[in-house]
Amino acid sequence: MRQRLSSEPDRYRGRRRVPTPPRSRYAVVVTSAFVGAGVVALGAASNLPDNKAVDPDVLSSLSKGSSITTDALENRDSNAASRGENREANTPLSAEDAAQDVYLLPLDDYDFTSAYGVRFGKLHAGIDLAAPDGTPYKAVHGGTVTAAGYAGGYGYSITIRQDDGTEMIYAHSRRTLVNKGDVVKAGQVIGEVGNTGYSYGTHLHLEVHVNGTPVDPITFLEERGVSIKLQMESVYAALDAAAS
Repeated sequence: MRQRLSSEPDRYRGRRRVPTPPRSRYAVVVTSAFVGAGVVALGAASNLPDNKAVDPDVLSSLSKGSSITTDALENRDSNAASRGENREANTPLSAEDAAQDVYLLPLDDYDFTSAYGVRFGKLHAGIDLAAPDGTPYKAVHGGTVTAAGYAGGYGYSITIRQDDGTEMIYAHSRRTLVNKGDVVKAGQVIGEVGNTGYSYGTHLHLEVHVNGTPVDPITFLEERGVSIKLQMESVYAALDAAAS
């Protein structure tokens, strides 16, 4: 190699060399800018109310992140739907709704004196429960009072229609404590036992009409968890015990 003499003119003298920054620095800047844009786009997409409204061009600009964004939106919507379904399924039954399904005895203490069936050549369309004059009696089931007052052979009576159309008639009352149009609940005191109308003693006459036709109240109530016979059997058991 030939050694340059100090007297030989310098070919690079007089030229200004501009320093070139390392390429890695530009790579870092460009990558950071791209990632930042992707994060902003992801944040905007996540705030959209419906993934169907997302612009396809926006999603495609996110390159590999686009499929992740779509999945996240779909999962968010499905999770929100499932939470709504769970809230609806787990909603507890209100006390008012539960009370509408309750059936109760009209009297706490009574003597069963007459059953449903033909009597004196005519249909006795209900059952008779004897109790002292003026004893308060209660609604067997909730419903709307469609009649209250004096009704010929029934004396002072009350008719209550349930939501399903079933009607209950409480007859021979001393007096009624509700009016037509009142909405009553099971267990609410609605009248007092009496001996009005065609009656042969102080008692409550109870009838049940389904689709306009009278049915045996004992069978009807037993199917709904209420037993008139329990009181009957206790009376007969006491008589048998006394006879023995």
